[in-house]
Amino acid sequence: MPRFINDRRELFVDDWLIDTMDGVALEMHRPQPREVAIQFDAPWEGSTSAYVTVLQDGDLYRAYYRGSGAEGQRHPSFACCAESHDGIVWTRPNLGLFEFNGSKENNIVWVGAANFAPFLDANPGAKPEERYKATVGSPFMALASPDGIHWRKVQEQPAIPYGPHHGAFDSQNVAFWDTERGHYVLFKREYRMGIRTITRCASLDFLNWSHPEWLDFGDTPEEQLYTSAATQYFGAPHIRLAFPKRFVPERQAVPEHPSPGLSDGIFMTSRDGLHWDRRFMEAFVRPGRDRENWTDRNMMIACGVVPTGPDEISLFYTEHYRHPTCRLRRATLRMDGFVSVHAGCAGGEFVTKPLVFGREEYEEVTGERAMRLTGRPEGIVRRDRLGPLSHLSVNYATSAVGHLRVEIQDADGHPIEGYELTGDIYGDEVDGAISWPGGADVSRLAGRPIRLRFVLKDADVYAIRFRK
Repeated sequence: MPRFINDRRELFVDDWLIDTMDGVALEMHRPQPREVAIQFDAPWEGSTSAYVTVLQDGDLYRAYYRGSGAEGQRHPSFACCAESHDGIVWTRPNLGLFEFNGSKENNIVWVGAANFAPFLDANPGAKPEERYKATVGSPFMALASPDGIHWRKVQEQPAIPYGPHHGAFDSQNVAFWDTERGHYVLFKREYRMGIRTITRCASLDFLNWSHPEWLDFGDTPEEQLYTSAATQYFGAPHIRLAFPKRFVPERQAVPEHPSPGLSDGIFMTSRDGLHWDRRFMEAFVRPGRDRENWTDRNMMIACGVVPTGPDEISLFYTEHYRHPTCRLRRATLRMDGFVSVHAGCAGGEFVTKPLVFGREEYEEVTGERAMRLTGRPEGIVRRDRLGPLSHLSVNYATSAVGHLRVEIQDADGHPIEGYELTGDIYGDEVDGAISWPGGADVSRLAGRPIRLRFVLKDADVYAIRFRK
């Protein structure tokens, strides 16, 4: 069966679209550290501030995090909110909601929240007063908000109680509306034979949840996964990303530090949210040269990946946990730049599985919806109105001596006339249109199974998309 991709952006984070590879390999790319985004130095914050969620709501970026001081400090954990207009420069809004040391001049949005994890609800049926939702507490309580600032409990009793079938909640348990599956999903902490790992629950209403299912990591070594930071990628929502904090409790790099344990951030992907591709066992974010990051529970990647430029995405991670300099740092990748199909100077090539783009899908409709769409009580409508997709866009980068060449084949692997292997294409483009001697138009191939062949030299291909 061919892969129906229509006009979706397809990232080469896995081999879902790849049939054969010769002289090339999938290569993970680590994000580049940038500036410190938030220094957790407000009086209501402190050295154990953590569990960060970053999201974008229109032109506004928000970062939610636990404001928490050193162990034994006499104030509860707070859920705090910082804001930004570019995802780079962050400020604490003066919200005036909760009192701290006799003043409401702070950015606190909830009190007693060790693991507050909000999201912007993409459910088309979400009520306006519940545009934002959040998981919080242990056991898990469901919160809602119209604006991300003013929060209330959806109900007084826990959405998921303690119990032998519900597991642990002592971490950042993240949820979101899965736009591909049409339900809420919750990724939460669990222990299996004393090892920290992750389970998934599902719900249609955010209140009644299925029993947890263990995430399937395939045939990979068991590791301590402290958090998940699971999310749908904004550029390709059918691809789920996760950035667990990997915890190594038996190691201690700084002998005088009171708490053992080292951490780094890892990267994994999924097409269904249950089965996860962990082909990259190496760290995605390392502690690096900073000695304060070689103490326990650092390098926790925040939940959420956001665009911060036309060709840039940002993610965030905590540093200096349990130190007075505890902070959140921003890091960047090129758009879609998590993984590429890479070839060195010796060159190589890969061929995709048969794929179909621009296919029109139809569905039967009845009742009020049918009257609205067709003027009759029942009928058939086109589900996706893609219109003609006229060119192939590729996210690629080469060296000065490198190149890529592209060919379109039929399902049996024979070059299609007019789309034989291009000449050398070189440069660095996140949305580069591919052209053949007869032009870039591929619209006549829409709806039929084809293959793409890429010939590479000192080059990377990150993603493809058929566009108008």
